Amino acid sequence: MLQDRLGYLLKHAQSALAAHTAAALEPLNINGRELAVLSVLGAAEPLAQQQAATRLSVDRTTMVDLVDTLERKGMVERRSDPADRRRNLVHLTPEGEKTLAEGNRRYQEIERGLLTESEADDLKRLLRRLLANAES
Repeated sequence: MLQDRLGYLLKHAQSALAAHTAAALEPLNINGRELAVLSVLGAAEPLAQQQAATRLSVDRTTMVDLVDTLERKGMVERRSDPADRRRNLVHLTPEGEKTLAEGNRRYQEIERGLLTESEADDLKRLLRRLLANAES
């Protein structure tokens, strides 16, 4: 039966999660992809766009568009890399840091509304195993 196929379930679960996420993030003027970019940029030392693109598994053109959009919204800024003036590092602005914190809070609230903490941990563990098995 179609509804028992893993691909079908994953696709529809992701679609439902994306819809809930979009509604929760809309008041912050960001979407789920932009939250992911803010998360990567806010998690470590400043990164070049290409480094962030690699971590998110998106192509360079998409990453440029995402950073351009976040820059227009005042959430990130590009600054010259002091170690290599030919490249720019992308930094969160204070507005970006505030949006990231609130976006993460809202995202976690959505997850808690859909699954218990234990269920979410189990699902994430199984999905990581699926990805690892698919890559080997």
